[in-house]
Amino acid sequence: MNQSPRLLVILDVDSTLIEQEVIELLADCAGKRAEVEAVTERAMSGELDFTASLKARVSHLKGLPESVIAETLAKCTVTTGAHKLIEAVQAKGGKVGAVSGGFSQLLDPLAVTLNLDFHRANQLEVVDGILTGDVIGTIIDKPAKATALRQWAIESNIDLKHTVAIGDGANDLDMMNVAGLSIGFNAKPRVRAAADVILASNDLSEAIGLLGL
Repeated sequence: MNQSPRLLVILDVDSTLIEQEVIELLADCAGKRAEVEAVTERAMSGELDFTASLKARVSHLKGLPESVIAETLAKCTVTTGAHKLIEAVQAKGGKVGAVSGGFSQLLDPLAVTLNLDFHRANQLEVVDGILTGDVIGTIIDKPAKATALRQWAIESNIDLKHTVAIGDGANDLDMMNVAGLSIGFNAKPRVRAAADVILASNDLSEAIGLLGL
C-alpha cells in the first residue's frame, strides 16, 4: 500500500483523553465524592446501567453553583501524548473526535483547546445559575457512543474499517466493537478482555506507531 488510509480516531474523555473523572471532581464540590466514586466504579465495571448510574451521580450535584464547572475544568489535565496523537492523525488527513458520558460544559472548551474535529457529551441542567441535579437532552451512553462513531465516519467519508476507538470502561465497549481497531487505555477488566490492543503505558502517543502514522 503506497499511502496509509485516512483514519477516524474516537476517544473516551474521562481517564482517557484527560486524567481525571470529571463527575468525581464535581462531587468534591458537593462533599459527595465517596458516594459518586462508588457508583462510577460499578458503572465502569458494567455492574450498573449507565443511564441510571449517571442520573444517580448527577443528583448529588443538585444545588451547586454553575461556577463549579469552570473551577472543575481548571483542575483537569490532558493525558500525556494526547496532543501528539491528535496532531499525528490530522497531519495525515484523518479526523479525531471525543465522545463522553461526562458533560458538554467541560468537553466543549476542551475540544477547542485540543482542536478536535468532533465531540459529544451529556449536558448538565442549569437553572438560574444553579445545577439542578439532572441532565437534559439525549443521554450519551454506551449505544450513543457507537452511534457517534458511525455518524462521524459517514460525515468524514471514512470506512468503518479505518476507524479507531480508544477507551477505558464498559461504556466504551459498543463503540470499540464497531470500530475497525479498538484500543484499551487505562483499561478496566471488561475492556482489557475485549480490546484488540492494550496500551502498556499512560501515554497516548504510543498509539501513533500502532496506527502506522
